[in-house]
Amino acid sequence: MPAFALLLCLCTLAPAQPASQSLYNSLEKLSRSLVLINGSYVDTVSNKKLVDNAINAFVTTLDPHSAYIPAEQVEEVNEALDGSFEGVGIEFAIINDTLTIQNVISGGPSEAVGLNIGDKLLSVNGENIAGVSITNDGVRKRLRGPKGSTVMMTVLRPGVKGLLEFKVVRDKIPLTSVDAAYLTDGNIFYFKLGRFAAQSMQEFEKAYNECCAAGEPDGMILDLRGNGGGFLTTALLLANTFLEEGQTILYTEGRHMRPQYERANGRGFYKKKPLVILVDENSASASEIVSGAMQDWDRAVIIGRRTFGKGLVQRMYPLSDGSQLRLTVARYHTPSGRVIQTPYREGERDEYYHKMIDRWNSGEFFNADSLKFPDSLRFETAIQHRPVYGGGGITPDIFIPGDTTAVTSYLSSMIRQGILQEFVNVWCDAHRKELKSKCDDFDSFLTYYNNKLNDSVFDELVEYACKRGLERNEEQIATSRALLQTRLKGLIARSMFSMTEYYRVCNSEFDPKFEKAVEVITHWPSSLPSLFR
Repeated sequence: MPAFALLLCLCTLAPAQPASQSLYNSLEKLSRSLVLINGSYVDTVSNKKLVDNAINAFVTTLDPHSAYIPAEQVEEVNEALDGSFEGVGIEFAIINDTLTIQNVISGGPSEAVGLNIGDKLLSVNGENIAGVSITNDGVRKRLRGPKGSTVMMTVLRPGVKGLLEFKVVRDKIPLTSVDAAYLTDGNIFYFKLGRFAAQSMQEFEKAYNECCAAGEPDGMILDLRGNGGGFLTTALLLANTFLEEGQTILYTEGRHMRPQYERANGRGFYKKKPLVILVDENSASASEIVSGAMQDWDRAVIIGRRTFGKGLVQRMYPLSDGSQLRLTVARYHTPSGRVIQTPYREGERDEYYHKMIDRWNSGEFFNADSLKFPDSLRFETAIQHRPVYGGGGITPDIFIPGDTTAVTSYLSSMIRQGILQEFVNVWCDAHRKELKSKCDDFDSFLTYYNNKLNDSVFDELVEYACKRGLERNEEQIATSRALLQTRLKGLIARSMFSMTEYYRVCNSEFDPKFEKAVEVITHWPSSLPSLFR
């Protein structure tokens, strides 16, 4: 809208109340400034840029989660939660300046033409992309595109002479939100949810039905560690799975919103058997809604560390040019009345996000005694009357401290420099055929790897890292050996099978939270534990 037209529209507004008069005066001031800049400024200006910057300035004075999204970024921002995008259907990593395919999405167009894990992508539509310092964004811009359009790929495949040409017809690519799902040997269903996306409940139910086809499991572990949230509706559907009819899942209230209550409908399919939820400091928003509801109704045991503390409700308001204003309109409360949101001061976003560092420095990640709350924030659970506290985030029932004893600068450098993932790609390229011939499934792979490869592959990794410039440090290698061996085995299992197998390795070998969850389910207590009694 031209500046003079905007001013004309504003002038037709008839303020009726003092608040409206103040808003009218502010709008008139902004519009007048825009007209003056267009009419008097020495150089040509972009009204779009001026308005975008102005709106950005508005929201930065508000809470930490309100945001302005320019029109050109809306699709990308919504993509992960909507659950799909249009493209070729591969996951990749850029290693030694060359794009290497890490995964071919099942049912996608790349799988249909025969692209494989480990293939090196050298050119796209005749444009060389190898050895030219291409970025992840650069790759995505070349590979993504509208459904039905074509992309030509030139690929180098390990073990195959010459280059291979593939013609891929872009299609809608499903994005799953499930990182892993499997049934343990102890008949416990493990489910790791990466985000609360539009299709998450369908994925959850499908995984449950496939893994538990023989009957209801003896317990369930819902892993929400690192889950930053997503759609509220998905969180409500998931919570409904575990609660009885009429039990409150959450309620919201705000200055312009009456309290609204969301309650379970009683049609959930897992309402009685043991449930453990794993959380950490990166579990936020929807993860906290589910965890808080289960804790308040004494339905689950929460294990891990205090969650992030994002309990503000955002509503999306579309603007005329396709941009969006994500505006905080209310606060979430758990059924007992706890506020999930970590305290903040409006306009001080840096300070708000620095709180995580403050929590680290205070020792909260390592010592439960560091968690102290005033009595004014004390609440009780609905059935067993366990003490729980508000004041930001969901505090677990069983605290598991962070363990950095195996983390050394050697390990950190290997991961940070991409050497570990690079070695896995190289090693799997050379041994994929051998492993497939000897291992029909994950269990046989695990037996073969543990008996034949565990130590030798680790030694190969250390030697490879040395050749890549990472100096050997025998003391640090010994300190990190067990953790690094587990991570290495898991990544190879992922390359051979799927992400689920990565977690099957890591959970069983080097995860105290998972071990505690299994222990709690196996010896399910009649009186649930509490960190504060």
